Amino acid sequence: MIRFEILLPLYYNDGRPIEAERFAETDDELLEDFGATTRETVAVRGRWKYQSTVYEDRLIRVRVDVADEPENWEFMRSFKEKLKVRFDQIDIYLTAQRIEVI
Repeated sequence: MIRFEILLPLYYNDGRPIEAERFAETDDELLEDFGATTRETVAVRGRWKYQSTVYEDRLIRVRVDVADEPENWEFMRSFKEKLKVRFDQIDIYLTAQRIEVI
């Protein structure tokens, strides 16, 4: 199995809070495609630098555990691009870890 983990920002880069509907839409899409999703409501903090500008983010973590198949990797790569537009971000941090479910 593979676990995809997505960090989604709670605020736009100009400081406005991101609308709850964007998170619900994201959860709905993942649920539709994979049958389950996990979202942590505890905000994590992140800092990153892009072209000499330092950004500080408050983020939530979304996880999806799925079969380690090429079509799931392909879906998540294209989904990341969709999320960059949906959340108006330069980039979205998305990782993958191989896991074993016991």
